[in-house]
Amino acid sequence: MKALRRWIEVVVEPRRILGLRHLPRFFRDWRRLRRAGMTARLSDTWPQLADRTASTPFDPHYFFQGAWLARQLAQRRPTCHVDVGSDLRVVGVVSAFVPTTFLDLRPAAIAVPGLTPQAGDLNALPFADGSLESLSCMHVIEHIGLGRYGDPIDPDGSVKACRELARVLRPGGWLFLSTPVGQPRVEFNAHRIFDPQVIESMVAPLALTSFAWVDDRGRFHDQATPEDARSARYACGMFAFQAPPATHSGLPGATTALGEPVLPLTAPTSTAPLTTRAQGEGAEA
Repeated sequence: MKALRRWIEVVVEPRRILGLRHLPRFFRDWRRLRRAGMTARLSDTWPQLADRTASTPFDPHYFFQGAWLARQLAQRRPTCHVDVGSDLRVVGVVSAFVPTTFLDLRPAAIAVPGLTPQAGDLNALPFADGSLESLSCMHVIEHIGLGRYGDPIDPDGSVKACRELARVLRPGGWLFLSTPVGQPRVEFNAHRIFDPQVIESMVAPLALTSFAWVDDRGRFHDQATPEDARSARYACGMFAFQAPPATHSGLPGATTALGEPVLPLTAPTSTAPLTTRAQGEGAEA
């Protein structure tokens, strides 16, 4: 039945169909407005039939991950930040207090102070190894390689994307990552759902420093562990990772276990714009 419903939703939006039952109320309200003296021609009407709800509806995954990311960045205050393919509305807010570069397979045609849009491919990020102080990729990796956004079909797309995210992070830098978690499967071509305990190995050698998640009922859980979300059907896991600090030899040091103290970011030596490699085609939304 679930598969049938999803196929029906390709051509019919159930919420709009159900909203037709409110048409009588719509016309009653329209007549009341006209009797009250306001001009509202029938040719100018635009029926909105499904918005009279008892509470404000929202998508728990996207609301809570945006709130979580903003708080992570507000706490750490990086000199600059790069986001790959996340919700552009959240990225726009973040750019108000952290200069942000936004990469996407489909570059955003926007001009906002503090926000620099750029085309970029998550499987070939246009940044040098170990160059980024702060990086986010929210509800994106689950799409890579499924073709939904025009990217090539690749069964290992998500794994390759995570390796790229880890590659460009500088020693001590931060990666903020979210993705659907729970009972692992592929719901082609919408997304993948990952076992939350697998994500850590996908971004090795980064160290998991904190985990939060949204459960199947839309409830937010902070200060949790990936194990808590393993039995979920379609949850959202939010992972804060830190790159190993550089050793005296200049090589990355040992990783930090979940819950153990991590070294703070060292002060940047320069506030110059990010240096990039040749620009790729784009990253997913």
